[in-house]
Amino acid sequence: MGKIIGITYDLKTDWQGSGDDPIDAAAELDGHKTIECLKNALESAGHKVDLIGGARQLIGRVTNNDLKVDIVFNISEGFKGRNRESQVPAILDLYNVPFVGADALTLGVTLDKVMAKKCFIADGIPTARYFKATPEDNLFELNTIGFPLFVKTLHEGTSKGINQSSRVENFQQLKTQVEHVNRNYKQPALVEEFIKGTEFTVGIIGNGPPQAMPVVQYAIAGSTTLGNEFYSYRHVVEKSVEYICPAPIDEKLARRLQELAVRAYKAVDCRDFGRVDFRVDEAGNPYVLEINPLPNLSPDDVFVLFAKVKGMTYNQIINKIMDEALARLGLTQEEAYKK
Repeated sequence: MGKIIGITYDLKTDWQGSGDDPIDAAAELDGHKTIECLKNALESAGHKVDLIGGARQLIGRVTNNDLKVDIVFNISEGFKGRNRESQVPAILDLYNVPFVGADALTLGVTLDKVMAKKCFIADGIPTARYFKATPEDNLFELNTIGFPLFVKTLHEGTSKGINQSSRVENFQQLKTQVEHVNRNYKQPALVEEFIKGTEFTVGIIGNGPPQAMPVVQYAIAGSTTLGNEFYSYRHVVEKSVEYICPAPIDEKLARRLQELAVRAYKAVDCRDFGRVDFRVDEAGNPYVLEINPLPNLSPDDVFVLFAKVKGMTYNQIINKIMDEALARLGLTQEEAYKK
């Protein structure tokens, strides 16, 4: 029997920015097409769907005793701050509403890339050497890595804050790019050892145990050997990156990436679905760049590219995620949430 499923989300059209916001401020938010596709997919399995919206709409619904759902499928990114992705899951936990996806703690830890790196390092998962830089820090003292380095925002996604100047080769470039992140994104900068090589991503679905999907490789300007090239926000806008699945790599490297993806997923207690991004150096050594427990679920995005390889449709992938969450929760129709 189908469930009543609420969907929590934040739309690009709901963004209310200010004049000093960077151009990519709303990059992580979803479009109407993604929500409609997600709704249609769930309805194709016999579920009923209630479109809720973001944290403020959710608060209004629960406090007005107007949320009658069995489970919530959460893809809400939030609008501001490093805890923004945790807001909806925290509210759902507070009101004892079951939901699909990672909880507030995992979403908070993974949005802050330094906190995620500490989890990876503690579990022996390879990740690039790094330091965190605030306006008050002495970069000469912090940089014990050397050059080249890569400068990014500490708690953003969708390549926000990454541009052609993000790879730096000297202290002046480093200082300029750190100041760019500190000033325009109002947060510390994450500065990493730059990994020259190739780039991949691996989707994960499930819990007991999590299953790594076929590896996807990034190509820029038709080349998978990126070298000093890297994925930036400009590529997101221009749609100039090609995603290749299955990745044209040897089976040993593919298995290694899938194994590390599952380990990273477990290290931060992801659940139901997620995506792990990698950079592989010229010697074939993989490094986890980050993990995303809220990957974009648009049919056009990289997370669902493995569908054809697995002989699945988009609708089947979405309902596979839902089924994994229902199994984890042991949820039956009789246990529906009725506040």
